[in-house]
Amino acid sequence: MPTKPLAAEDLAHVVEHARSSFEALRGANLFVTGGTGFFGHWLLESLLYANRELGLGVRATVLTRSGRGFAEKSPHIAGDAAITMLEGDVRGFAFPAERHTHVVHAATDSGGQQVNLGPGALAAAILEGTERVLRFAEQSGAGRLLYTSTGAVYGRSTTLLHTPESYLESDNPSLPADSYEAAKREAELLCLRHGELNPVIARCFAFVGPHLPLDQHFAIGNFIGAAMEGRPIHIKGDGTPRRSWLYMADLAVWLWTMLAQGEAGRAYNVGSDEGMSIAEAARLTAATLRPGLAIQIDGVADPTAALNSYVPDIARAREELGLGVRVPLTEALRRTAEWGG
Repeated sequence: MPTKPLAAEDLAHVVEHARSSFEALRGANLFVTGGTGFFGHWLLESLLYANRELGLGVRATVLTRSGRGFAEKSPHIAGDAAITMLEGDVRGFAFPAERHTHVVHAATDSGGQQVNLGPGALAAAILEGTERVLRFAEQSGAGRLLYTSTGAVYGRSTTLLHTPESYLESDNPSLPADSYEAAKREAELLCLRHGELNPVIARCFAFVGPHLPLDQHFAIGNFIGAAMEGRPIHIKGDGTPRRSWLYMADLAVWLWTMLAQGEAGRAYNVGSDEGMSIAEAARLTAATLRPGLAIQIDGVADPTAALNSYVPDIARAREELGLGVRVPLTEALRRTAEWGG
């Protein structure tokens, strides 16, 4: 069954707040990996909306394992004249002959492939895919590369209320060998070595919005799914880890802005700095979507335990690029449930 298009309200939000970035892309020819995933749907649909609203004439080649599958799932994207589907694996796709001005490497966004591959195999796939994309970008003569990395390059949590980009330089966390987060960090370094591509790194944290799975390993997605179905929200831990969630319409604004205006060779945290505990997020979800819904927390909090926080410091993106959290979490929860309901 085809997926629903994104709400016009959300697409208009992206164009309103990323208008100058879209104007900078006028006439561009993009190459996009990960275009059929969570991030990719938002990027492509907002791009096509901007094309229509602003007359940009932007085109995009989208790498996918199955062009037919994506066309059946999202015909409103795949069928647009501005989109060219390229079938292939990111590790060995055939290079299209046409020149591409910009490359967005968003494969394995949000770690979704971890459920299908073992840690070592996933790490190898990330690095092989990045190397392949970089070779193509060079051959194609691209002048700009955006790589979507992850906040997990700082470790799965820190003891800081907000983790800044400088944490890597000051603390240099030890990441598990052959892990997703170690591979993403190495992929960042691969990108940064290609200065001729003017690479920008987007270290993405956690997000909420349409296309987020409501029955997988995403806590806020599980909370929304439970609330929509009237099931108790179940937290297996003690509910104390601090997390934050940025709405996907804001994410699209951030990524388009970083592609067009981010400083080359620079990494930016991408996410909300409005942190809260997992338990607080569960209570907020219940209060927003189904007041009175029961919440079960299995664990007991240890007041002596170190802070477990996965919340970004976004001062760099705010001060250098004018980015911020524009859609409140309560509104983000409502819009996600309305789209998925």
